[in-house]
Amino acid sequence: MEKILRELCSLTGPCGFEHEVARYIVSRAEGWADEVRVDGLGNVFVVKRGKNPGPRLIVSAHMDEIGFIVKKIEPNGLIRFEKLGGHDDRILLSQKVRILTEEGPLLGVIGTISAHMAKYDNVQKVRKHSEMYIDVGAESKEAAETLGIRVGDPISWATEVERLGSNRLVGKAFDDRAGCAVLLKALEETDFTQVYGEVCGVFSVQEEVGLRGAKVAGQQYGADVALAIDTTPASDTPEEMMDQTLVLGQGPGVKIMDFSLIASKAVRKKLMTLAKRHSIPCQPEVFPGIGTDAGSLHTSQGGIPTGVLSIPSRYAHSSVEVIDLRDLEHTAELLKAFILDMRNADEFAFLQRVQRPRTT
Repeated sequence: MEKILRELCSLTGPCGFEHEVARYIVSRAEGWADEVRVDGLGNVFVVKRGKNPGPRLIVSAHMDEIGFIVKKIEPNGLIRFEKLGGHDDRILLSQKVRILTEEGPLLGVIGTISAHMAKYDNVQKVRKHSEMYIDVGAESKEAAETLGIRVGDPISWATEVERLGSNRLVGKAFDDRAGCAVLLKALEETDFTQVYGEVCGVFSVQEEVGLRGAKVAGQQYGADVALAIDTTPASDTPEEMMDQTLVLGQGPGVKIMDFSLIASKAVRKKLMTLAKRHSIPCQPEVFPGIGTDAGSLHTSQGGIPTGVLSIPSRYAHSSVEVIDLRDLEHTAELLKAFILDMRNADEFAFLQRVQRPRTT
């Protein structure tokens, strides 16, 4: 799992520029999947069919990471940029970034004033991203263009994945390459001779700018039930808004609700039951401050019973996200248990059939 995640996070794939990630997933899945295809928007569909008839499950994890895009090259060679996805302007200054040009990746740094100049500044001011710039070492616009930089080039953080303590990793793009790694691992390791039905893994695009890929994917695949695999902010650090309801290393969150979804009661109960049966740690999650691909999937077709497995993450949407490898493994275990336990689409119905005793 760690190896897959490291490989995925080494790739550059902000919203709308997921091409490197899509190529990796297609290349990895072609050897064992029953079907691999890429739609017009860029979603990668990886289908595995069980030996036995049963429900059709769609599981989505998004390939895109938050990033930026080149907006303008100034006469002095500095780069103005726009955001791709949600960022906190307070943490952008002095960060290393990587610009993906047609000629290859290029290192840059988001500029900041020297500490010696702070006494001449308003230290309480938070500069907007539109006031910031990226320094690539160019002395002029022409020099920047010679390096290969063009308006429209995508930009990502330039941090690498590293171990943090014994069980944790720090790096960029865990949201949601961690979910992609879990989905790949589960599809690879599940014995589909024991599966009832079919699983369509969707590695979606443009989640961070409005769940766009999942909206398109959900309309293409007639699913009976759906899951999204995504990261979610842990609430176990000392800041005053943290409520300690989702803890790093204590297993995946099983979504109850967020701003994009009220999870299917049947799907949620099945996940919790399977976690208990297989001794997989998990945590109930109620967090309105986030949305996932499930928000689009559950309104697809005629409505799909949908749930979410959430991988706890600290410092989300930053260059130094932190996750726990045990949470990754437990998320994959619970996903595999769900796939192997499927039998009939009726078990996910909004109104469950009630067996009434016969009367004589």
